[in-house]
Amino acid sequence: MKFLRDLLDKQKPLFEKGGKLEKFYPFYEANDTLLFTPGNVTKNASHVRDSIDLKRVMVTVVIALIPCIIVAMINTGYQANLAIHLAGSSAEGWRGMLIDIFGIGYNPGNPIANLIHGALYYFPVLIVTFVVGGHIEVLFSIVRKHEINEGFLVTGMLFPLVLPPTIPLWQVAVGITFGVVAGKEIFGGTGKNIFNPALMGRAFLFFAYPAQISGDKVWTAVTSANAPDGFSGATALGNVAVLPSGESWRAGIEEMGISWLDAFLGTIPGSMGETSVFAILLGAILLIATGIGSWRVMAGVFIGSMVTIFSMNLIGSETNALVNMPFYWHMVLGGWAFGLVFMATDPVSASYTNTGRWVYGLFIGIIAMIARVINPAFPEGMMLAILFMNAFAPTIDYMVMKSNIKRRKLRYETI
Repeated sequence: MKFLRDLLDKQKPLFEKGGKLEKFYPFYEANDTLLFTPGNVTKNASHVRDSIDLKRVMVTVVIALIPCIIVAMINTGYQANLAIHLAGSSAEGWRGMLIDIFGIGYNPGNPIANLIHGALYYFPVLIVTFVVGGHIEVLFSIVRKHEINEGFLVTGMLFPLVLPPTIPLWQVAVGITFGVVAGKEIFGGTGKNIFNPALMGRAFLFFAYPAQISGDKVWTAVTSANAPDGFSGATALGNVAVLPSGESWRAGIEEMGISWLDAFLGTIPGSMGETSVFAILLGAILLIATGIGSWRVMAGVFIGSMVTIFSMNLIGSETNALVNMPFYWHMVLGGWAFGLVFMATDPVSASYTNTGRWVYGLFIGIIAMIARVINPAFPEGMMLAILFMNAFAPTIDYMVMKSNIKRRKLRYETI
């Protein structure tokens, strides 16, 4: 490490003010702070010194995402191998060629085969995300003459996990470009964005290219040529949403042949990183234990969702099966759990005040469940609920602070 430190120190004058590579200082600074602790430290007594910094916050979130990433690859490969195995065919294109060359096979009961097959879908999306999004981050840093922030590290890890495995790579590039530019950079960069950049990118793709990110053909990584007869690949939520009038929600679940445990563990079709509530819970434990993720926001989303669904269950419906589905099923389907843990708790776009976090989380839960149940054409809702409340988070904090000031004034007047 001393050799690496000496090498960076030797190159530093080239990138500092007056050096030949002054314009590219963000490149040097990014590598320096990634490999070593930043050299700038607080010295005055007026500052609170702590070991936590932006880099450690972002790395902690990435570590919390590791279970979701592993399950994303295993389940993507499992869904593809299962469909291919039932059809008695093989994967097409360069993925099929690699699998045949290395003799991996398509056995859905082999975790290693599932992991490798899923990785052939996950890593291309991840690489495109970081190459395109990273270059945009660097471009804005050079133009604005400031360091490259670590904020994109988490955005780049989150974005592939909220996409289906079959998403075209050029759409991944377009989506992350919109998410970084419109969701973060136009507001001033990391720490100043109003909206969650990863969700902004996904929302753009959902409305711009709905055929590739919604429906019943995109959630399993197989083509029509190597899928069994009658195979749709629909998500459980989507299947229940299109049930005929009078059908029970259980019919949509039973038609797919999945159990609650399957949905909890994540062995069902869906966006790559959103299917496993178990993996998401492991990440939630780390985020809460380290104080990175707000438990108040998570609890608010949980309570708001639960109360909304219980109310709908009491009302009931003969035409909409989702109205009758109990909360314990809603919580293991779709992107509800992933949004609760990793998206709603974004420290930049969420509310800052403790009271505001409760209000912010409650309304996300309420809006998400209303959008998921009432609109059968869009059986999800978590993404739009979070983005909607991102816009109101500053207002919520403002109202909380005004209320606190008013209460203190009244208290002081009585003294």
